[in-house]
Amino acid sequence: MAKHEYQAPRGTTDLLPEAVALHAAVEERGRSLFEAYGYREIRTPLFEETRLFNRSIGEVTDVVEKEMFTVQRGGESSYSFRPEGTASVVRAYLEHDFPKRSPFQKFYYIGPMFRYEKPQKGRMRQFSQLGIEALGARDPRLDAEVIQVAMLFFARLGLEGLTARINSIGDREDRDRFRAVLKEWFRPRLERLCPLCRERYDRNVFRILDCKVESCREQRQGVPTFLEHISPESGDHFAAVQQSLELLDCPYRVDPGIVRGFDYYTHTVFEIPYERLGARSALCGGGRYDDLIQDLGGPSLGSIGFSIGMVPTLIALEMEGGTAGLVPPHRPDAFLIGLGRKAGDRAFRLADELRRQGLTILFDYQGKGLRAQLKLAARSGCRAAVILGEEELARGAATVRDLDRSEEQPVAFPELEERLVALRRAEGRDR
Repeated sequence: MAKHEYQAPRGTTDLLPEAVALHAAVEERGRSLFEAYGYREIRTPLFEETRLFNRSIGEVTDVVEKEMFTVQRGGESSYSFRPEGTASVVRAYLEHDFPKRSPFQKFYYIGPMFRYEKPQKGRMRQFSQLGIEALGARDPRLDAEVIQVAMLFFARLGLEGLTARINSIGDREDRDRFRAVLKEWFRPRLERLCPLCRERYDRNVFRILDCKVESCREQRQGVPTFLEHISPESGDHFAAVQQSLELLDCPYRVDPGIVRGFDYYTHTVFEIPYERLGARSALCGGGRYDDLIQDLGGPSLGSIGFSIGMVPTLIALEMEGGTAGLVPPHRPDAFLIGLGRKAGDRAFRLADELRRQGLTILFDYQGKGLRAQLKLAARSGCRAAVILGEEELARGAATVRDLDRSEEQPVAFPELEERLVALRRAEGRDR
């Protein structure tokens, strides 16, 4: 690729038309699935007041401490580009008074998120996520539904054989008790942890459980688990989640190592990994956040959701054999060719008329000759070339060349639409 003065910012990428079509196909599968389960799309701003993320995600997290793109202008509030979607959805839920007028809401979102981290395969500074948020209920069957929706999303893309890993981290009181247990466990191992985890020991010991550094993984061998220290009530909720997953025939396994990185999580947490991706194998992560609505100024209402990473999902699909089947081939219906000024003007108008009828029509704006335009039509994948010259104008019929069969015939102008639609249907493309 040629080197130019201006480049896309580090950690970002341009989505060219083929990539846009692939993203759109994945997004559409998500939309149709989410809406079948009663979720409605919500679109929140790309940036929020920084304090929203500090309060929801947690000030002692990598995202808040090191990874947010934050802007401060004069005496105004500090704003940050959203590093995840949940906080914004909950803010909108409260701002628009849903807790009073209709507490139970099911939303989904699709869009870009931003984190300032070292770019690497599968991790960008601007990246796209799909997510759902079910707000206003604590029913463990809702946990199972949310996990099932995530699993069905990947199945619809062709990623078979995945298993959800689930765990419970209990409620706030459970976490307070378990915090003391963990500090006691890690105290004699502190010097063998990475420098960052030695800082986390005092500030947020739970983050040690999520560290990807190998030395910290080794020190976690035999570490106590949340499941050993949650209350009977939390244990009952988790048991009901598992029972509900079994009712749905949703494949899962209990993994005490799943803790998730944000402070707002409670009770059920889960990930859906694709093992071939290595240490950062999660395609999807989520869980309950039963305290977040109240923490942001609303009533005490339970909620649960997940987010799916577009980039790791597409990498997994490529590793499974490619994404060709997701996007139907883009094939224009015809290339309109006008020979001479008068015929060119008539072809230009005719192209517009056919486009208004829903056909995909290409037209030459570069002044190429007949042969060059026919080559361009073939390279563009057009099914037909529609040729207008003086002879065609005189008889009121264009020459339609079937580029697949190298056959041509005259077609009256009023019948062009019908002829091109027939060619489309002949190859199984519905209008």
